[in-house]
Amino acid sequence: MKKRGSYAAVENRNAPFVERICQLKSDHPFWGYRRIWAHMVYVDGLKISKHRVERLMKQHGLQVQKNLKLKATRRADTKKPKPTHPNQWWGIDMTKVMIKGFGWLYVVIVIDWYTKKIVGHYAGLQSKSWHWLIALNKAVNRQFPDGARGQNLHLMSDNGCQPTSTSFMAACHALGIHQAFTSYNNPKGNADTERFMRTLKEEFAWLREWTSPTAFIDKLDQWIEHYNAAYLHSTLGYTPPSIFEQRFLTQIKQQETPLKFAC
Repeated sequence: MKKRGSYAAVENRNAPFVERICQLKSDHPFWGYRRIWAHMVYVDGLKISKHRVERLMKQHGLQVQKNLKLKATRRADTKKPKPTHPNQWWGIDMTKVMIKGFGWLYVVIVIDWYTKKIVGHYAGLQSKSWHWLIALNKAVNRQFPDGARGQNLHLMSDNGCQPTSTSFMAACHALGIHQAFTSYNNPKGNADTERFMRTLKEEFAWLREWTSPTAFIDKLDQWIEHYNAAYLHSTLGYTPPSIFEQRFLTQIKQQETPLKFAC
């Protein structure tokens, strides 16, 4: 039956929005209504409310379905550190991706908890302590060209064999990095890093079937650069990490610059 009257008019007004939402869900199947709304407003320049996007996605069955099997029991023994500026607290962790016909490929990520910027990473066939150090050294060289010693930098990790190894801990001490470890049975302790790992899988690793380690590593480098430059973070006011970092550093520089008065 053909719909008439005001209801049909509302559907006609919503049609372009629904079409755009479907396009975004096709490219990003794990996006919820908040991220869909942010992209439509901040990237597409559309004028639409967050509640309207949620309603349209619900009406058309485009919401992300919950997986109760993945629900974790969370018990925080200690409070998670809250950084107040860039390069104060970093997180480091590892995940793995299956390459069809080849095997597992390991990815190590170093993320700045304040800016959400990926400051260092490694991808390769093994995940030993010195592979984690490759990612950490990249981060230090990128963020601290003159060295991290004396910068009061903290690094949070789990209690895995790599970050607790003698060689890794000795390297952190030599670099002037203060290590911290999550308490046991406390997934929230490294939550910022874990959340990025989820984004990495949903937005990159799981969207195609990888058959070449080389292709994966090359595309990962490109994706991380794009993530830092363009990924919209709700906790950053829907600002990409690199831009958020640059704005903060610019504000600090302006505050430190003395005023000059004309004679």
